[in-house]
Amino acid sequence: MKIEQLPDYLRDQFPSLENRTPAGYQLAYLDGPGGYQVPLSVIRAVEEYFVKINANAEGSYSTSIATDEMLDGAREAFADFFGCDSDEVAFGANMTTLNFLLSQALVRQMVPGDRVIITEIDHEGNRAPWLHLKERGIIIDEVRVDTKTCTLDMDDYASKLRANTRVVAVNYASNAVGTITDVRRFVSMAKKVGAYTVVDAVHYAAHAPIDVKAIGCDFLLASVYKFFGPHVGVMYANKEALSMLRTLRVKPARPQPPYKIETGTLNHEGIAGAAAAVAFVADAGRKFAEGLAEEAEGLTGRRRDVVAGLLAFDHYEKQLTSYLIDGLSKLPEVTLYGPPAGHPRTSTVSFTYRGLNSRVVARYLDSLGILVWDGDFFATTLVERLGLKDQGGLVRIGIAPYNTKGELTRLLDALADADSLRKFSVGAAKESN
Repeated sequence: MKIEQLPDYLRDQFPSLENRTPAGYQLAYLDGPGGYQVPLSVIRAVEEYFVKINANAEGSYSTSIATDEMLDGAREAFADFFGCDSDEVAFGANMTTLNFLLSQALVRQMVPGDRVIITEIDHEGNRAPWLHLKERGIIIDEVRVDTKTCTLDMDDYASKLRANTRVVAVNYASNAVGTITDVRRFVSMAKKVGAYTVVDAVHYAAHAPIDVKAIGCDFLLASVYKFFGPHVGVMYANKEALSMLRTLRVKPARPQPPYKIETGTLNHEGIAGAAAAVAFVADAGRKFAEGLAEEAEGLTGRRRDVVAGLLAFDHYEKQLTSYLIDGLSKLPEVTLYGPPAGHPRTSTVSFTYRGLNSRVVARYLDSLGILVWDGDFFATTLVERLGLKDQGGLVRIGIAPYNTKGELTRLLDALADADSLRKFSVGAAKESN
């Protein structure tokens, strides 16, 4: 099948895409970076776990054994998603919780005066776990963001790498403005000083293939609800790196990777749905691999299908992103924020509207059945550095593979109607008084 057929094929699988507002508008879910809609196959996987299994792990009876088998299968699915071994896949409540657990394990190998590098463009989920280490005497260095290009200052990063830098934590792509960071370069430079490397791939994972071995990082984190699944966190943890850490765990918990960083009973039904989300991506790869053979060359089985699926999503989203940016650029009231043309980016596009708080713009769009995010999206430091905190941060448009050009046209038409938007703003101001 051709890439142009992708949205039609996908949309039939999402029950929520038929939802309508009370005013009769069909909802346009342009809120992808906050969490994707969920296909029926994932919903059924969660339901099937509850109906047919629903037992704790490591028991001697049939449904408990079935839970163990499901968990093993989910690790294998995400091994194909990340390009690693199944015993390098750990699950948790969410990315942030896993990252806090990781930071508390890594700090046990540090002494006061050791350093950790984070960045100004990152989500707080990859900042707060490290900033808390200041309480232990750890020095936190922050790589500056160039506010004109929304990219990280690599010279600043190089200047902050020291012999006693123990951890470098960086995101793969900005959830606020879509900038893709050259994480391979970050990791390569960190290795020269012997630092552990942690990559936040929460935003990136929905948009393009990941190869953790090619990146060379020690840890990489993602959240499955960002790409068609339930609210489950997942981590790639290099088995050699994780085996050296003293993690926080209860005494009976298995002490070897990947189990040693998993706490308590896992979200079994969520993990069953997470594996189904990977299967959904792989299915798209089998259907839309035409023209992508060269990029998936040398891969086999589910890994090939996953990579092909994500490449298909990327190719399709790029077309829509170009259309959206071109349309927004023609609106005099709109100021775009993001990487310059030609710089790698995801299909997330953010802007402000002259004279209006971003919350008002988002509420106006919602009144027309167009769902977008506004604010800082927990990329708090970036929004502050852009000087946008007082006016409500950014309006964020997040394109997913099930979105259509027609939905973006609705969005652009709504934003082009400045009179209606400002009239709505006046009404919203009266309501709040």
